[in-house]
Amino acid sequence: MVAQKKTKASKFLTVPTRPVAIDRDRSIAGLLEKMEGAGFGARQLAEAHRIWLDMLDDNSTIYVAGSGNLISSGMRRLLAYVIKNRFVDVLVLSGSVIYQDIHETLGRNHYQGHPSMSDEELAGSDVSRVGDVLINREEYQEADEWVGSVVNQLDQTRPYSVREFLLLMGRELAEIAHEDGIITSAYKARIPVYCPDLLGSELSVGLARARFEKKISISFDTTQDTIEMMQIAQKTRNSSLITLGSAHSQSMLNVAEIASYITRTNPRGHKYAISITTDSVPLDSRTPSYAGLHTGNFGKLGKGATTAFVPCDPSIALPMIITALSQTAAKFMKGRKRPNFSFSGKDMSIDVP
Repeated sequence: MVAQKKTKASKFLTVPTRPVAIDRDRSIAGLLEKMEGAGFGARQLAEAHRIWLDMLDDNSTIYVAGSGNLISSGMRRLLAYVIKNRFVDVLVLSGSVIYQDIHETLGRNHYQGHPSMSDEELAGSDVSRVGDVLINREEYQEADEWVGSVVNQLDQTRPYSVREFLLLMGRELAEIAHEDGIITSAYKARIPVYCPDLLGSELSVGLARARFEKKISISFDTTQDTIEMMQIAQKTRNSSLITLGSAHSQSMLNVAEIASYITRTNPRGHKYAISITTDSVPLDSRTPSYAGLHTGNFGKLGKGATTAFVPCDPSIALPMIITALSQTAAKFMKGRKRPNFSFSGKDMSIDVP
């Protein structure tokens, strides 16, 4: 082998990429371990798995911010799994994700579409298309009615935080569900769910239907949600963020950081961050560098934060990462000191052991 001459570049060019080899006996975790020696999306996907394990091992409070078609693309059982096993601690989800979760947990389905299907024929059959997934509009209306039935049980003389409302919906849904989804798993695991865009999502249709048909009105105290997020940030040792879908889903967490001056707390930023998204991002921002849009991709980061940006649809990345976690996470969970939440009426408290 010819000896290579030392150059100024040598101090950087120390770890060569390794082509991923075929190994028919490898598990998903083993495959990701091999991919960590590659580059671009392969390496970032593998590092996302490793960083998630680091989050668990470091007793970090793990936030998941999710948006888009996570449920309609088939991710409900995977997300319920990580919630039940407490691989996550706080959920910040778009109203669409929560609504689709309710729809499926009520025993309904999303369906596969085909390019040959005509949009005109679908519309005439009361079917909507989202990408290659089909929705039965009549079944969605049943979900609207169910949301209204929960509203009908609430105290109309006081406002509810969105977190409390979602907790109550999880409780009611858990009583009739044959299989857990996101909000039922969160209810049983005693972790909070926040929704920054409830009134701009399909969930608002159920609220409007209850108001229009039964004259039932409910008001929301969204300020309480912000205060709770501030309290969580104030009490945690260190935090981690997993973003699924658009980076805009992180906005509520970013607001809690901005508001930290109210509690006279210095925001520390996330120690670990994973972003799995198809958002268009310049190539130089997809590497663990703090230049460019790095902070925009991951939210506010602490000094020396460990990150992975996976330029991929979550419906591709999550099955691999979560299946690998099912094979690797047990030893990291045994001694994990996770935040514990208590809920009493409108109040929430957090204890960090």
